[in-house]
Amino acid sequence: MRTALITGITGQDGGYLARHLLASGWKVLGTTRNLRDQLVLPDIPGAVTLIDWDMRDARAMAAALSQYKPSAIYNLAARSSGAGMFDEPVETSEDNGIAVTCLLEAIRMTDSAIRFCQASSSEMFGRVEDGMQTERTAFRPRSPYGAAKLYAHTMVDIYRRHHGLFACSAILYNHESPRRSEDFVTGKIARGVARIRLGLSGGLKLGNLNARRDWGYAPDYMEAMYLMLEQPAADDYVIATGETHAVREFCDIAFRHVGLDYRDHVSDDPAGHRRAAEMPLCGDAGKALRVLGWRPRTQFADMVRLMVDDALRFYATTDSVQTGQERDAR
Repeated sequence: MRTALITGITGQDGGYLARHLLASGWKVLGTTRNLRDQLVLPDIPGAVTLIDWDMRDARAMAAALSQYKPSAIYNLAARSSGAGMFDEPVETSEDNGIAVTCLLEAIRMTDSAIRFCQASSSEMFGRVEDGMQTERTAFRPRSPYGAAKLYAHTMVDIYRRHHGLFACSAILYNHESPRRSEDFVTGKIARGVARIRLGLSGGLKLGNLNARRDWGYAPDYMEAMYLMLEQPAADDYVIATGETHAVREFCDIAFRHVGLDYRDHVSDDPAGHRRAAEMPLCGDAGKALRVLGWRPRTQFADMVRLMVDDALRFYATTDSVQTGQERDAR
């Protein structure tokens, strides 16, 4: 049985990737800074072994790799983007950039046959002038988050070319799921709709409703990362839907799903307006289709409804209605 190690496994994407790997016959290890962390997808706790991990300590990581001997590593660990892309720039640079180099160095020191996949980001493209972005589009990051991700992305290429590692980057565009926290506008809308529908809230404040994103479904994107490490050669791939939708459209679908009109419940929050690119980022995943045979399977509207339904189930439970407490990022 092959062993895969997932860093950042307790975040949104980690559980979905673990589920896919387990279904494909892999043994799965997950890393955490706190062994008391719990996985929250109900069908995988107990099937995944959590290990202590420090992304800034290459030697400690090398020792762990020698002990557990994974044949594949998926790096999902990062400081989150969402509304905080400009927060804590030093820490963001260390965790999202330098830490990836430490991990690559640990692989080089321990076992250069380990296959590595980095969760890169569309935020590396930053300011775009026209058209859709491909693997050949110039990078012009506009935030500390995007700059740190670009540094890591560049180091993956260096270790692949100079050291011969099987190292690749998935350039992931925005991807959502019921596990998305309220630090992201999609999670904020889904949970806000559920609270309003159940009478727990009267309204929802949002930023720029006209902002557009290329939004996909997280489990689909984790499948793409899996396929990348199953190829005979390492390479980088844009993982995206190729279409953009406005925040307003997300609101419209979410509220209509529960029989409400978003215009009756959503108000403008100037503090929620993010610095936006002149043109919305929209990815061309043609290479992923040609080489990996991958395309997104979940439609935008279906994803929105999945998120709202999950939030409704949560808030409809007795404890949550009585206390109004939020669950942790799932």
